[in-house]
Amino acid sequence: MTLDKVKKGQSFKVVYIPDEMTRSQAIRFGIAEGEILMCEEIIPAGPIVVRKERQEIALGRNLCKSIDITTELN
Repeated sequence: MTLDKVKKGQSFKVVYIPDEMTRSQAIRFGIAEGEILMCEEIIPAGPIVVRKERQEIALGRNLCKSIDITTELN
């Protein structure tokens, strides 16, 4: 599943970031493959706000559509 399908309050793990451009955009926000994050807010037709430790990060919807995640954290 991709990050744009996550639900508010759901924790997830970043599984795969497909290409170099997307990966570099995510790394600028401190997000890499293997990170465990939580969805704080979903703005309709806007960004998705995720929490990484104490930091909240608003990710653009198009960026979220290209990041593969899993909600199974075990």
